[in-house]
Amino acid sequence: MNLRKYINIYTKFLHTSLACELEYKTNILIDLITAILSLIGSIFLLSIFFQNNNTIGGWEFEQALIIQGIYTILNGITNTWFNPNLTEIVKHIREGTLDFVLLKPIDSQFFISLKKITPSGFLEIILGIFLLLYCIKINQININLIFLTLCLITIICSICILYSLWFFISTTTIWFVKTWNATEVLRSFLYIGRFPLNSFSFSLRIFFSVVIPIAFITTIPSEVFLGLSQFWKILLEVIVAMVFLISSRKFWLFALKFYSSASS
Repeated sequence: MNLRKYINIYTKFLHTSLACELEYKTNILIDLITAILSLIGSIFLLSIFFQNNNTIGGWEFEQALIIQGIYTILNGITNTWFNPNLTEIVKHIREGTLDFVLLKPIDSQFFISLKKITPSGFLEIILGIFLLLYCIKINQININLIFLTLCLITIICSICILYSLWFFISTTTIWFVKTWNATEVLRSFLYIGRFPLNSFSFSLRIFFSVVIPIAFITTIPSEVFLGLSQFWKILLEVIVAMVFLISSRKFWLFALKFYSSASS
């Protein structure tokens, strides 16, 4: 793979998406207000659970805010990249335009996954980062190179797992055109990632660790921020992220074998 070629292509993708977004500048202000209100609502909802208890699942409110911050960043990434691109796979298959994607001299998964961005999602990412910085202050977390490295590794792994889940579901449109409900179900499950995993029953903790790996998406990175995560958990998240990424790639190549070209 020619890395410079793909960087240049992605730069053009960004330029085109930003140009389209800036056609309606008022939308940026509306999106900012919406993102702020959404975050305030999420924090308020979280605070309700702590009204009668100082801790939930061993997490204090100030610590649980870290999970909310990471969730906000990941939700912003979803709205910026995953949602606008992967939901388009249905359209490509239905209209036969996937033929043109497969004929392009670049990797089809790269094109499908990164063609468009919704810049308004960056606002959520920025708000999530500010919330994390606030959490670092109120929880008196010491920042050092090892801390930053582990946090970055776990968040990148979370992004990889989240992308793979979205891509798995979107790829099934080659067999089942109507998968919108499935993506909404995934979103509903991911909402649970705003709360500490230990606050759920044992059976649900198993479900959200094995079937829908929410534990790896938000809880483990949050534990790393607090210095509570054990090394084996971090290593396990790296392995899970690699397995999900490789599996999503193989699943895409496998699914393409069943794609019926519009011209065939």
